[in-house]
Amino acid sequence: MSLIVQKFGGTSVADADRIRNVARIITETYRRGHSLVVVLSAQGDTTDDLIAKAGEINPKASKREMDMLLSTGEQISCALCAMAIEAMGYPVVSLTGWQAGFKTNSAYGAARIKNVRTERILAELDKRKIVIVTGFQGINKYGDVTTLGRGGSDTSAVALAATLHADLCQIYTDVDGVFTADPRSVKGARKLDEITYDEMLELATLGAQVLHNRSVEMAKRYNVNLEVLSSFSGQPGTKVKEVAKTMEKPYVSGVAKDKNIARLALVGLPDKPGTAFRIFSTLAKYGINVDIILQSIGRNNTKDISFTVGHEDMDKARQVMSEMKDILGFDHIDVTDEIAKVSIVGAGMINNPGVASLMFEALYNAGINIHMISTSEIKVSVLVDKCDADNAVQVIHDRFFEEYGSL
Repeated sequence: MSLIVQKFGGTSVADADRIRNVARIITETYRRGHSLVVVLSAQGDTTDDLIAKAGEINPKASKREMDMLLSTGEQISCALCAMAIEAMGYPVVSLTGWQAGFKTNSAYGAARIKNVRTERILAELDKRKIVIVTGFQGINKYGDVTTLGRGGSDTSAVALAATLHADLCQIYTDVDGVFTADPRSVKGARKLDEITYDEMLELATLGAQVLHNRSVEMAKRYNVNLEVLSSFSGQPGTKVKEVAKTMEKPYVSGVAKDKNIARLALVGLPDKPGTAFRIFSTLAKYGINVDIILQSIGRNNTKDISFTVGHEDMDKARQVMSEMKDILGFDHIDVTDEIAKVSIVGAGMINNPGVASLMFEALYNAGINIHMISTSEIKVSVLVDKCDADNAVQVIHDRFFEEYGSL
């Protein structure tokens, strides 16, 4: 008998029929003799609806009170699913994140898991109960409810799988697994049978919405046996593992896009040592994550530095940099959110110098201009105009998966 952790996303539990379908998947696994811990997200658009309700009352509500509100979404879905399983005649108990032992820090809205005390879960499993746990949440040292940030239910599931030494962690979603691109918007997207942790982490970080990037980091760190599959089709999913069968072959495993970014350019900076340090240490102090950075070659004793941040940090970054204008000595700051990041990811890419040129060729043939470029061993990212992002993903995908034959 093995221990399995299953996680179901918001679309999987969006209404009564889908909750009954999830209950069927859970009980079928239970009938095969497995011990089972299940993590659920809030139903459908519940979290967005709760955020909207908060905005009606207080648009500047504290993050603590927002966590108190948003945590109720998962409690609803878990209770309803437990009721469905009860109606089918199976032993089940639903637990909140704090009842399940999730201890976090106090970063409301984006808490980090410190540890998971699983005594209650293990006691319920010993009684042969199906244990259903609210995802996305825990409790801090003050006894306050905290949430892990959007997509945090994936992280909750992987954390439980790691702590409980589960034999398998299954992430159920509305697609059949991990695809070479988003199959809902990219023609010809193909499902991957396997993908490495590193590739999945890059894709998740670069905009693919199949898995939360923090969950992939944790799965890699604790070597969690991870599978992404559909709660609707019943088809085999995609295994996420340390080494995939095709890891030695130079190939591109996926194309991703991220429209939720902004670019800032500090124009006319004095060309002297320490300037970059002052800029990025200040942004770090304010908790602003920076992604792509481009510095121009110095001319006339000045240089320009451009960088990207998440769209949610755009206004804060602009304010922080504007307040430092006299200290840094730049002429002006340009800010735009009419851009998008498009990326290709593949293990072994560093050993195949032709990959980047094929990407650039596809964009050139489509008349798409590249503003900035960033590379690593397993990814190449470019900034393009936001209006070109969808077409960029399609033409790049066509170039690699129809002509180049990366799979």
